[in-house]
Formats: sequence, structure tokens, C-alpha cells
Amino acid sequence: MTEYLVTGGCGFIGSHLCEALLAQGDKVRILDDLSTGKLANKPRGAVLFRGDVADAALVREALSGVDGCFHLAAVASVERGNEDWLGTHRTNLTGAITVFEAARRARSDGRAVPVVYASSAAVYGDNPAVPLAETAATRPLSAYGADKLGCELHARVAAHVHGVPTVGLRFFNVFGPRQDPKSPYSGVISIFCDRLSAGQGIRIFGDGRQTRDFVYVADVVAALLAAMRRLPPESPVFNVCTGRSTSILDLAATIGALCGRAPQIDFAPPRAGEIRASLGDPARLAAALGVTAATSLRDGLAKTLGS
Repeated sequence: MTEYLVTGGCGFIGSHLCEALLAQGDKVRILDDLSTGKLANKPRGAVLFRGDVADAALVREALSGVDGCFHLAAVASVERGNEDWLGTHRTNLTGAITVFEAARRARSDGRAVPVVYASSAAVYGDNPAVPLAETAATRPLSAYGADKLGCELHARVAAHVHGVPTVGLRFFNVFGPRQDPKSPYSGVISIFCDRLSAGQGIRIFGDGRQTRDFVYVADVVAALLAAMRRLPPESPVFNVCTGRSTSILDLAATIGALCGRAPQIDFAPPRAGEIRASLGDPARLAAALGVTAATSLRDGLAKTLGS
């Protein structure tokens, strides 16, 4: 039986991944400090190691003897990165290096444990060359984006110097059930769904014509599983996206229609540093791993609202 460690496995994406692994008959360990993840998200049958992903001794213990590691633990809030630059850096980059270091020492047979890790579209920053392919210039605007780019660079070191197979996945705007709309880490979809389903108004920063590439969590899980299954060489990174652009105004209208009400919108000044257009090119993921985003925005929103 195959056994995996999922860091951040009690979080939004991680808990969906753990459920999928268990459903296919794998054993699952979770490493999570529960700072943003929830104990209620831990699937039955998964073993929890509670603690810090930058704690080298704990990470070595959690990784010992597993067949692979999915590294998802991170502090994803741009605002938190601005307020606690050093603290979020410790989790987001030192944590990743801690995982890579443990992975190269974890197997008793002398082979390194493969690591599939979460990167982010934040590495591209405000790059106008949309749709963004993996070859586009990386120029992050946030500490989070800079640390995710650092993860990619250290993953190459892990692979080329230390023999750790790695695959990075640049997540675009992931949404789905279990995103907490009250959390400062929440995306716009979870907030809009929560407020519109309750008959409340929503706030849009700027004119609402800024665009995003929203990808449903089940499609993200499919990409994670495919990356671990195939483990292409040369420590590649892939976009995980739909290749479809949606404006915030169109998003609000679609959620409103699903809730049976027209959204009442309060427009606020645009936030400093906000990216105007974010759209990914999914072609490389499809070609290398055979994975495409199968869930339409409307279907994903309906599943999110019904959860």
C-alpha cells in the first residue's frame, strides 16, 4: 500500500487531496499546525502530525518511510506577508527547504522521497503577457509570490544536487467547498458565495473589470495526483488553470443568478498593487500530465454553494 505525507492537509486544498488519496486506497499522513487548517477537515483514516512545517525534526519524523510528499503548507495571505514578512517567509520558503531536505534523507533504501509542491500564479506578478505560459517572466509583487518563486528555485536544487524528484504546480485562483469566507486568506468566490446566498451585498474593489482564471478544487487535486503519478524529470513547473478569463463583475452576476437574486454591489477604490488581469495557459500541463480543467465555472460555483 502506498503512503503519502500531505503538508497542510487540514486546509482547503489539502483536505480534498487527502480524501482523494484515501479513496484510491492509499495511506495518508498529514502535517499541519492548524493555524489556518481545521481539525474538522481531517478525513477519517489520516494520521495527523500537528506542528510547524519548518520544524526539521518533526518533518523528518512525518516523512520517514513514506512513498511521496505533497507539500501544500503555506501562509497564502498577501496582507499577512506585508505585516509579518519574516514569519511568513519562514513558513513559505524555509518550510519548503525543510521538506526538501527531509525528503532526501527519508528513505531507508537510499532513494529520496519525491515531492509535488504548490507554487502560485503570484510568481508572475503583474505580467501583461496573458495568457501566461510557464516561460513568461516572473516578477512577483508580494512576499508570498517571491517565496513561491524561491520554492521553485530550491526545488531545482533539490532535484539536481540532491536527487529529490520534484514537480511544482502554479495554482491560479482555486475555489470550492471548505474555503472559509471569514478567513483573511479567503478568495473572492467564497466571500461572494457566503454573502449572496445570505441575501447580503458585496464589495468590489475597483471597477470590477479586473479578470481572473478561476479553477475548481477537484481539478487541482487531479493535477496533484497526476504529477505524483508521472513525476516528469528535470523538476518542471506547470500552470494549474483553466485558460478561461472571468471578470469580477461577471463572477458576481453568475453567483447572483445561482442564488436567485441580483447582487447589490458597493464599489470601493482599487487596492494598491492589485493585478489587473491574470490568465494562465494550461497547455503544458495537458501535454505533460494529460490533465485539463474539466469543471466549468458555473458548475463549480453550484457545487460550492451546495456544499
